[in-house]
Amino acid sequence: MSATRRQILARTGATAAGIAFSGAVSELFTGTADAAQLGHGGGYGPLVPDPDGLLDLPEGFGYRVLSREGDPLRSGEGPVPGNHDGMAAFAGRRGRLHLVRNHENRATAPRPVPVVPGLTYDPMGKGGCTALELDGRDRVLGERVAIAGTAVNCAGGPTPWGTWLTCEETEDRAGTNGYTKDHGFVFEVDGSDPRRTGAVPLTAMGRFQHEAVAIDPGNGTVYETEDAFDKPFGLFYRFLPNKPRGGIGSLRAGGTLEAMRVPGVPDLSTVQETGATFDRIEWVPVPDPLAKETPIRFQDFGAGGITHAQKLEGCYWGGRCVYFVSSFAHRSAGSAADHFGQVWRYDPHRRRLTLVIVFGPDADVQLPGESPDNICLAPGGGLMVCEDGGGAQHVFGVTRKGEVYAVARGAQNVGTPDDPEWGEFAGVTFSPDGRTMYVNCYNPGTTFAVTGPWRAGHP
Repeated sequence: MSATRRQILARTGATAAGIAFSGAVSELFTGTADAAQLGHGGGYGPLVPDPDGLLDLPEGFGYRVLSREGDPLRSGEGPVPGNHDGMAAFAGRRGRLHLVRNHENRATAPRPVPVVPGLTYDPMGKGGCTALELDGRDRVLGERVAIAGTAVNCAGGPTPWGTWLTCEETEDRAGTNGYTKDHGFVFEVDGSDPRRTGAVPLTAMGRFQHEAVAIDPGNGTVYETEDAFDKPFGLFYRFLPNKPRGGIGSLRAGGTLEAMRVPGVPDLSTVQETGATFDRIEWVPVPDPLAKETPIRFQDFGAGGITHAQKLEGCYWGGRCVYFVSSFAHRSAGSAADHFGQVWRYDPHRRRLTLVIVFGPDADVQLPGESPDNICLAPGGGLMVCEDGGGAQHVFGVTRKGEVYAVARGAQNVGTPDDPEWGEFAGVTFSPDGRTMYVNCYNPGTTFAVTGPWRAGHP
């Protein structure tokens, strides 16, 4: 898709600007009360080449390599798996911190998550999560398998009670790719004590190509995105848990899975104007959440049908609303219309859906890179955006005013001098105190801790 974007941008004369935003950019910064109270953020100056060739940062910043693919896990369970992806940081006891990290391993992955008794769902699954325990100085005290035997663990989301929901971005059945069990589920992972959560699929939350989740802290409703790779594309779901007060293991008690229907809109890609609003959003019960015979997006939702969207990915809770992202849509792939990316806001109290951000070459705020991927709120205000495109890969900052600046640039990690490739960034997250940014290089899998004057950004 990167080549396609470059061609389109070249035709519009926007190649130097890359992907851009239009719409209510401030919408992206309403995630927490703390973020709303912070300043506008800003840049930190030019990036300084790293003499060790790993991570270029602004002056005054430094990094520590916490973990690299292939090195031995400190638990002795095997080597560190590859394909580092989604990640979250959780406060632990006595000033410690727990990082829970996804490994988006498919059936052919060369470095799988090691099989550990009691923490393995399907011995033939190569994905899963590892957990790092850090002290107050970002020194690694421990690193272990948190769940194994899952598949294509891409993203997920944190729970209000301090665990991680890891999502399988596949719907392969038992007997496919050597798997012995059905895949396409969400699993709960406790980074501080993985055996408290084990390897139990949350089957009531549906079996489909999961991407990300976000939880309404007020009533426990879980919102889920589906990144289906072919037409009909994914759905946006909500899960109404039987135990809405939450807590470790509460989601195993089941609940009701529903899919969003926007009356008169079978495909979200057809909505092109920021600010477009739809009231009286409907939630339709999923006929067969386990997709025993038919994938959910193909199932019969009645006369009104159901609303699809290509590349439904990021999902997070902010203020009183849930936000979710459609990364792009292309008619050539089967979408009803083209776009470079959308950010949608759903207000459950008003049952109202609004298109708040559109990515595109004609928008107001220019990103100097392309293919924005993982996003998180920054302690100095604004966003951190992981780039996933061609050429050198960056983490960019975006302020509330729409100013864009480079935070980090990755080294030329893979490939050859004649055919260079750059490992994309993923899983950007901050420590609860805002002192450290943690980020992954997807390939070769590397986890960095980046420290510096995060709250002292300047324009």
